[in-house]
Amino acid sequence: TLYMTGKMFTFPQETNTALVRLNTVYEKSFSAFTVCHRSFTDLKRDHSLFSLASPANQNEVLIFYDSSKKLLAPYLHNVEIGYGELDYVPNKWHSICTTWNSKTGLGQLWFNGLPMTKKFAGSTINGKPSIILGQEQDSYGSHFDAKQSFVGMMTDVHMWDHEITPCEIQKYAEELSFTPGNVINWAALDFKAEGNVFVESKQVGCNSVCLL
Repeated sequence: TLYMTGKMFTFPQETNTALVRLNTVYEKSFSAFTVCHRSFTDLKRDHSLFSLASPANQNEVLIFYDSSKKLLAPYLHNVEIGYGELDYVPNKWHSICTTWNSKTGLGQLWFNGLPMTKKFAGSTINGKPSIILGQEQDSYGSHFDAKQSFVGMMTDVHMWDHEITPCEIQKYAEELSFTPGNVINWAALDFKAEGNVFVESKQVGCNSVCLL
């Protein structure tokens, strides 16, 4: 476990080997969740931002950029709920949160602190999750495609076993104080980096403004 506050993962090249496996002791079924992360890339092709597979579904929770449709496309239980017309510009930090609740089956994307339309996306997540940054899992914990890999920087990855409030999501997006994830907590991250991945400090400018 590493204290990652003020740090970021840098994925500097297109490969099918560079990845970070996030470990969690959480093995219960998920009846709800929230996933948040910040990323910075200049990719214009397809790429994975967050990949959670279960033994039953490779795309149990996949946050993916679909270049052909120009969509940020969360997959929840293998169901795509795509969002277009977003200002997903290159070489800029973006805060992305995804929520889902089994009571309604509704999923929702929050982009840079702003809510998108709620969409229907299925049922409970069962089994121990395999959570990977940098690659998209085509099977549980393996089978990666370099053309779907992430190249860039990623930080502040958190996951909760419930829907956090809109206020908490906005606090996260604005980098204010918020309650950290109870499934994945960036401030106490249990992970294994594989391949060409670097842990670096965020680059901060003169007035404590995060540049990279």
